[in-house]
Amino acid sequence: MDFKAFSFDKRLEEGIDAIGFQEATPVQEQVIPMILQGDDVIASAQTGTGKTAAFLLPIIHKIVSGEQNHHQVKALIIVPTRELAVQIDQHMEGFSYFTPVSSIAVYGGTDGTSYAQEKKALSDGADVIIGTPGRLIAHFNMGYVKVSDLKYLILDEADRMLDMGFYDDIMKIISYLPEKRQNLMFSATMPQKIRTLAKKVLSNPKEVNIAMSKPAEKILQLAYVVYEKQKIPLISYLLQSKQLRSVLIFCSTKLSTKQLSSTLRKKNSKVADIHSDLTQDKREDALRSFKARRINVLVATDILSRGIDIEDIDLVINFDVPNDGEDYIHRIGRTARAEADGVAITLIDEDSQSKFLEIEELLGHAVHKAQVPTELGETPEYNPRKRRPYQKRRWTRKKK
Repeated sequence: MDFKAFSFDKRLEEGIDAIGFQEATPVQEQVIPMILQGDDVIASAQTGTGKTAAFLLPIIHKIVSGEQNHHQVKALIIVPTRELAVQIDQHMEGFSYFTPVSSIAVYGGTDGTSYAQEKKALSDGADVIIGTPGRLIAHFNMGYVKVSDLKYLILDEADRMLDMGFYDDIMKIISYLPEKRQNLMFSATMPQKIRTLAKKVLSNPKEVNIAMSKPAEKILQLAYVVYEKQKIPLISYLLQSKQLRSVLIFCSTKLSTKQLSSTLRKKNSKVADIHSDLTQDKREDALRSFKARRINVLVATDILSRGIDIEDIDLVINFDVPNDGEDYIHRIGRTARAEADGVAITLIDEDSQSKFLEIEELLGHAVHKAQVPTELGETPEYNPRKRRPYQKRRWTRKKK
């Protein structure tokens, strides 16, 4: 199902197109129409099913299509961890880029400056708040959070929040909210405690159950554990060691995309790159050249992870570890299409080991760690540790 079938606001459609979304996932096909028609929803859906877009897109559409009160919070998304809060806010920023909708991630463990920025956003009325229970309660208890016009409450990873002991905090936050609102609850599992919470929070909800999408079995998944400085030399080695018709390399930033493509061109590789600094015409030219085999290596940011439709890509390389399992599955799913086999390789530097461990846990198995060529020198051990805290992004209200 094409995203245009949902008839979203044109500004939101522009953001969806820019990110490269084309076909809705099963959870999006089922949940988005329910949210658009105003139903409460309880959905069993893990990361990797596209659930984040399933609730963000219709909420953004409803906010931009409704009456505009620029000094009230419209939607509150409660999540168990700061990492998930930041991740959802990043998705929110991409989807809403061409709209006037503003958002902020609110979580603990930050300094006084961050708290002051959060206070300003909550009291001025950022449209969408994504926050962890403890930090949200700290703000609500101070009395300046403007939620009298709040229309949407979303509980994401509700089972995990209950496992972490946040039940009382969730109910405390809900006590501050207007009784008349639309409620959405997402949970990877549906134990009795979740159904008990749903009965207290939701009103005549529609229920959706979606199994997590998995990478195609025909994809050979490999990983190399390396130091950051070894990544580009390893890419050069991999490309020279075997004749490949088509290689798609994903980078997490525009800077790394530009640097890698520039280095590969100097080595006489037929390379193009795609990122948001390029005009749409140049992106399309690069993609046409790749499809026509005039170039055999395409280096891209995640703008291309969902939007490309080429059936015979031999190799997908994650130059940077994806942010989450959903991005990983979308990236490597570009190979092994139309009954073909494919290979997906991920480069894991020291700072990305914990992210990759989370992806492995989501997949339900370890990804084989291949031997790095000896000529590249010593490599780090794969010894993942707890993620480091994210840097807080400065909040500024978008112009209306």
